[in-house]
Amino acid sequence: EAKNHPDPNECLGLMEFVEPGDLQKYGIIPELVGRLPVSVHLSELDEAALVRILKEPRNALVKQYEKMFELEDIRLTFDSEAILSIARKTLERSTGARGLRSIIESVMRDIMFELPSRNDVNEVVITRECVESGAQPLLVLHQEGRALEA
Repeated sequence: EAKNHPDPNECLGLMEFVEPGDLQKYGIIPELVGRLPVSVHLSELDEAALVRILKEPRNALVKQYEKMFELEDIRLTFDSEAILSIARKTLERSTGARGLRSIIESVMRDIMFELPSRNDVNEVVITRECVESGAQPLLVLHQEGRALEA
């Protein structure tokens, strides 16, 4: 006998209307429900939201790394495809905004260790390949101004 199951997407839309009494009917004890001053429904972040989180806030991750490199007199650039790849990888892992840092850390680990011992690097460019396949970032050197791979 086939049962009618509600569409999960329809149920997600209903979550924004949940009230404390609904939580009690679901089985959460009133003492716990009473300790929740506010109940809020959060939607899953999409790719565009993750990209905005990476770039837009005053203390955005990309800006933090750019500032760290600036302290070494090196310009750091994330190309737009690299930013998208970071967001996509975060979605694949289902780690949300908190997962962005671990992905950037894995991309940046080697270059952050290597750069302080070099004085010929003017700019580091993080590309899609760096994020997706672990390729080395593109390095722009001071003296000749030409791009070389690390």
